[in-house]
Amino acid sequence: MRGRYRILLALAAGIAAAAALPLLAVALDYPARPVRIIEGFGGGGTPDLISRLMAQWLSQRLGQPFVVENKTGASGNIAAEQVIKAVPDGYTLLTCLSANAINASLYRNLDFDFVRDTAPVAGLIQLPMVLLVNPSFPAKTFADFIAYAKANPGKVNVASPGIGTPMYVAGELINLMAGVKTVDVPYRGPAGAFTDLLANRVQAFIITVPAAVGFVRDGRLRALAVTGTTRADVLPGVPAIAEFLPGFEATAWDGICAPKGTPQPVVDTLNSAINAGLADPQLKAKIKDLGAETTAMTPEQFGKFLAAETGKWAKVVQFSGVKLN
Repeated sequence: MRGRYRILLALAAGIAAAAALPLLAVALDYPARPVRIIEGFGGGGTPDLISRLMAQWLSQRLGQPFVVENKTGASGNIAAEQVIKAVPDGYTLLTCLSANAINASLYRNLDFDFVRDTAPVAGLIQLPMVLLVNPSFPAKTFADFIAYAKANPGKVNVASPGIGTPMYVAGELINLMAGVKTVDVPYRGPAGAFTDLLANRVQAFIITVPAAVGFVRDGRLRALAVTGTTRADVLPGVPAIAEFLPGFEATAWDGICAPKGTPQPVVDTLNSAINAGLADPQLKAKIKDLGAETTAMTPEQFGKFLAAETGKWAKVVQFSGVKLN
C-alpha cells in the first residue's frame, strides 16, 4: 500500500510540474510579445496619464510594446475583473488604484477578492489631497472647521467626486477620527463640485492637490489642510490634517497588479523595470509635473500596502454605512 501511495504522490507531483512548465517557459523569455495595461477610469485622468508614461518607459526598457487600454465602469471594477480573469502570464496587467482597495468593502456583490485574486507588482505614485472651503466660510483653519462642524452637526456639506472615491473616504475618515458629522455631496466628477463650491452651494470639497492649486493661489478658494502625512511642496503654508489628528492619512495612489498566479520571475522583471523608471530623472520630472510623488516598492512591500489600505478603508466604509450593489 505504501508503495502505491508513493507512486500516486509522484504522479501528482509530475502532473503539477508539467502544468507549471508553460508558465515557466513564459517567464524565461518575458516579454516576448505586446503587453496590455488595463486602466479603469478613462482617458485624460491621472491614472491614464501615469499608465501611458509608464507604458512608454516599459516599451523602451523591455523591448516590447506596452499598450494602455481604457476599460471604464463600476469605479474600476470592470477593469479589475477583466485582469483577474486573464491568463496569469504577465501579458495583461492592471493599473490598480486606491479605488480598488475601497471597492473591496463598498460593493456587496463583487465576483472577486481584490487582494486575494491579484499579484502585486509595483507601486507607482501617490497624490496628496486637500480640504478646500469657500472664502466666505467661517472656518479659517482646520481646527476652526472641526469646531464649526461639531457645533453644526449635519449642516456642513462636503463635496466629493463620487461615493467610493479616495476623496469621499477621506471625508468619512475626518468624521470618524474627529467625531464630527459632515454630509457628503457626491458629484460625477470635480467640475460640478468646483462650480458649486465657488458659488457657495456646498461648504467644502476634498480633491487632489494638483487640481486645487490654481484655485488656492488666485484666492478663489481657501485650503485648510492636506490629507497626506506631511505638507505638500506646492502648498507649503497649508498644514497636514495629521498635525491635528495624529495618524490621519488619506492619499490617492496608483500601482500595477497582475492576475494571481503570475510567475514570480515575470513579476520581478516588471518590478525592476518599473522602479528603474520611477528613479529615472526625466520620467520622475514628468510625474512631478502632474503633482504626484513616486512610490517605488518591492512586490512584497506593495502587497502589504494593498492589504493595509483595504483593511483601513473597510473600517471607514463600515462607519459611513454606505454599500453599493
